Amino acid sequence: MRRRALLAVCIAAAMPAARAQTFEVRGFLEARANAPADERSWRDGGLGKTRFGDGNDAFGGNGALAVNWQATPAWLVSASAQVVPDMRHEADVLDAWVRYRPVSTTPWRWSFTAGMFFPPVSLENDGVGWTSPWTITPSAVNSWVGEELRVFGGELRVERRDDQGTWDLRAAVFGRNDPAGELLASRGWAMGDLTSGFDASVRQPDVYAGMVYAPTPMWFKPFAEIDDRVGGYIVLGRESGDDRARVLYYDNRTDPSQEIDYAGRDLYGWHTRFWSAGVQRRVGDWTLLGQAMTGTTRIAPAPDMVLDSDFNAGYVLAAREYGAWTPVLRVDLFQLAQSANGAPGFLGEHGNAVTAALNWRPSERVRVIGEALRIDSTRDQRTLEGLAPRQVDVQVQVAVRVYF
Repeated sequence: MRRRALLAVCIAAAMPAARAQTFEVRGFLEARANAPADERSWRDGGLGKTRFGDGNDAFGGNGALAVNWQATPAWLVSASAQVVPDMRHEADVLDAWVRYRPVSTTPWRWSFTAGMFFPPVSLENDGVGWTSPWTITPSAVNSWVGEELRVFGGELRVERRDDQGTWDLRAAVFGRNDPAGELLASRGWAMGDLTSGFDASVRQPDVYAGMVYAPTPMWFKPFAEIDDRVGGYIVLGRESGDDRARVLYYDNRTDPSQEIDYAGRDLYGWHTRFWSAGVQRRVGDWTLLGQAMTGTTRIAPAPDMVLDSDFNAGYVLAAREYGAWTPVLRVDLFQLAQSANGAPGFLGEHGNAVTAALNWRPSERVRVIGEALRIDSTRDQRTLEGLAPRQVDVQVQVAVRVYF
């Protein structure tokens, strides 16, 4: 029923009404070729850090659609969906929400958004279908956000505008994000542009399934309600032209001892909380970005068992415009330390990644992206697959997107 309700929002947004002020439909179709990494990818149950790994097809494609209906000056309805053959559910809704923002004639303005939407963590992914204008693959931070985080609730936002820019303060309450953090604990950081939709099921590493006596392949729904508790976040931001800065604190407030049955296994709540801070700066033809995240996620499956995973990640990105061409360089660092009842755990890791991309925009409707991604990571869990803990995953992709 809930899925049909969200789909109904998408359909309603795609039907222009007589009183609608503006109605916008945007999207893209993409064809892609890749040279995958040697290690088995995380999407296939492996511990590889890239989307494409050993055994994956060299050619593919996907598409995305976004609709916005400005019903009145105060009311905006928005929804987006994707079609990705690599996903378990090939077509799915990414977000669907309604915003009320009354017209203001003073420097102060407020709004309220309700529905399913992305928490305002990413400074990268602001394109159609939650894509990046610079690379194919998001950073480690925002790859995880796209997989495991989504707001099912409401956000209140207050803005203060002046000649130098806009300050804003946001606060939100939400549910249905109780398992968020399980992927970080079971698999660690990964980098890919597979964004979970409303009905998504995400695959766990096969070796982890064996550790917890679950069937293989092992799946879980990242957007599930387990304990009926409400989570929240608070954000302080500043925007001035192309310059942005944002600080966010997130806490899903999940009871880590509660669980539900899902696909033949116990799906526990993961109490996940983190800080995220990011800055974007425009200097001439250069765009510079930096973002960092630090937090922890906890599970307590038994009265005498508490598992903590402390995670940290960040990146810096530089992009330079040369007419229709934009080369991009990004460097990521990531780390996870796990402990069981205070003693060091087995699933920790550390690593770095370098992403080099070249964008070509011959017209407004066509974008060609070439990308090379190298991830150097060390994770002891790989020994369960007969691999050395340290692996270097190298993936090269070329994508052609046609926008409409």
